[in-house]
Amino acid sequence: MQSGFTPTNYTLQSQATGKIYNDNGWMLDAPGEDKPSLIRAIYEKKQLHLRGGGTGLYTFADWLPLKRTLGGSSAPVTYKSEGLAAALGLSNLWITFSGYWPEKGAAMTTCSFKETEAYSVCGRMDPGQKQVLVVASAGNTARAFARVCSENNIPLLLCVPRDYINALWFDKPLNPCVKLAVTAHGSDYFDAIHLSNLATQCEGFLAEGGAKNVARRDGMGTTVLSAVTSIGRIPGYYFQAVGSGTGAIAAWEANLRLIADGRFGSNKMKLMVSQNAPFLPIYEAWKAGSRAMLPYDDDLAREHVTEIDAKVLSNRKPPYPIIGGLFDALTDTGGDVLKATNRDGRAAKELFYETEGVDIYSASAIALASLIHTLNEGRIDRDALIMLNITGAGEDLFKSTHSLFYKEPDVHFGITPSSDEVKEKLARLTW
Repeated sequence: MQSGFTPTNYTLQSQATGKIYNDNGWMLDAPGEDKPSLIRAIYEKKQLHLRGGGTGLYTFADWLPLKRTLGGSSAPVTYKSEGLAAALGLSNLWITFSGYWPEKGAAMTTCSFKETEAYSVCGRMDPGQKQVLVVASAGNTARAFARVCSENNIPLLLCVPRDYINALWFDKPLNPCVKLAVTAHGSDYFDAIHLSNLATQCEGFLAEGGAKNVARRDGMGTTVLSAVTSIGRIPGYYFQAVGSGTGAIAAWEANLRLIADGRFGSNKMKLMVSQNAPFLPIYEAWKAGSRAMLPYDDDLAREHVTEIDAKVLSNRKPPYPIIGGLFDALTDTGGDVLKATNRDGRAAKELFYETEGVDIYSASAIALASLIHTLNEGRIDRDALIMLNITGAGEDLFKSTHSLFYKEPDVHFGITPSSDEVKEKLARLTW
């Protein structure tokens, strides 16, 4: 914990009713309200002042709901592209990079922007918190939370599909305070979320909250804070691949705060979010003009997940319909949902490496592929101010210079375990 830090002053606002609440310490929903809605942090400081001085992610502490800060964080890095921009014929392409690329000052050793979530969420936790934090993940989020909790002695239960645990690599062994529960072969991220929901019903376990946790969203929103404070104004377009869409909701919320700040312009970035075909639940709902998610057969969804390269984009129950969620973010910003195939993504990944000089994740490649499609369709002026959110990168670079350790499961479950089974098996674990 960094000394001399004063907890951030903020309140929470229901997006359904506009009512303001004081945070009880871990509020995930507006109390007593019937209509499902996200709550949003309203910060006392209306203008953002960067802390600097080696504070990492916490340079943006004015707009993060923090009780404390933790050591070891890194902020996203934004720079104006030359190589990729030239290849695409763009004059004003800015890349916000979250990953490992020491040459650019990027030092996220889990190589994913999920570190922005983990350092913010854990910073929101009371230092004396004894409950076990429960996090469901398709890989990158688990790696980020495992690292932060391991280094700061925070009890953590990860719920991850068995087929995805090769993503749980680290540069040193984890603290025993981090435990891993897996769902069986053939399960997907939705099944891991189901397991995590059962776990949080057990005594002594705390739901991290996903998109409902303002700390998670505002942590992810630091990508936009990085971009805007680097560029000096709000971009016209924002490109990112999405599984849940939480990062895009976060971008929208950060954009609104930056407008209120008054120094960076008054425009809303068009959110251009993309999915990896054939797994397209958000795309299908948006193109149908539907706030509600469309029916998606469980078996077909699992089959589609096996086919996509970007497994982290495989959320079947995203915060899309909820008030203040992705549907509202897209509508308010005049955004769109795009799609790209594995083949498109692989070509984009190769192009980024050739033009910028570092490897990127499949999800980031899907975002770039969608930008390329949009340009080819003539939908964007090539002089427009564009932010490309590279949400994960540098893994090949990191692994080439570090020894790796993998986290093995502490407890195994089937695809759909019973509540009693979860309670019984978790009771055997010790933190």
